[in-house]
Amino acid sequence: MRILITGGTGCLGANIAERYLDRGAQVLCLDNFETSRADALAPHNGLKVVAGSVGDAALVDKLFDEFHPTVVVHSAASYKDPDNWNEDTETNVIGTANVVKAAQRHAVQRFLYLQTALTYGRPQERPVTLAHPLAPFTSYSISKTAGEQYVAISGLPWVSLRLANIYGPRHYSGPIPTFYKRLKAGQKCFAVDTRRDFLEMDDFLRLVDLVIEKTEISGPFNVSSGTDVSIKEIFELLVKQIGITLDEPVKVVPPEGDDVSTLLMDPSETQARFGWKAQIGLDEGIARQVAWFDQYGIGETDL
Repeated sequence: MRILITGGTGCLGANIAERYLDRGAQVLCLDNFETSRADALAPHNGLKVVAGSVGDAALVDKLFDEFHPTVVVHSAASYKDPDNWNEDTETNVIGTANVVKAAQRHAVQRFLYLQTALTYGRPQERPVTLAHPLAPFTSYSISKTAGEQYVAISGLPWVSLRLANIYGPRHYSGPIPTFYKRLKAGQKCFAVDTRRDFLEMDDFLRLVDLVIEKTEISGPFNVSSGTDVSIKEIFELLVKQIGITLDEPVKVVPPEGDDVSTLLMDPSETQARFGWKAQIGLDEGIARQVAWFDQYGIGETDL
């Protein structure tokens, strides 16, 4: 298997790359390192990492021509600055179009697009089914949704995974690493009064295996544990797993701006079509996450 992964040194891309390198695949990772670490992956005979942007059509074409991928995982995304609409469009829309066109020319056997659950906007149902209208309202989610639409009309054997919050190795952004870092430093924390759906990395990677294997299945799919949890509960689980005692409960603050108060997706179609279901509970998952941070750290920058 020859896998080209855009955003290949980011959290999801690097974990996918590592999994398939261990299985003997040849892996090419393209990343601009804006929200990832260039050293995220250890050197490997089957690995090539290229610095660059999916917005560079000439580079994308060159890499496809040289590498001849059989599988493409499109994980690259711009999301760091919510006001940088041009960068979001360049990466998430034009960049996706560049990757899709190259994949068409090379007739790849599988095209996997990693999508955000924020494509649903402010949900009108709970859990959110695939029938829920797409209503993105931020630059990131609007541009990611446009990218998904290009994938959908490509004629490729494609799947788009609309993702819950995936945590595990190399998880450097969001409430879990933020709480961990502050708790370890003895600093106070606050929890936004929202609920989210968290899925452990191993559960996500098991689904990636099935998506790559079952090429006869196409379309968008929700990737969810099937259960949501408050951010306050996530904080309390981290306190428990780190093994500290606090003098007072964490302060809970109301959501602001673009925060969605609750986001839980219905994974029933994913379960039925791929024979997949989340297996790792939150207690076990947070214990794994704390153990990983204890061993490898989270760096100085919350990417």
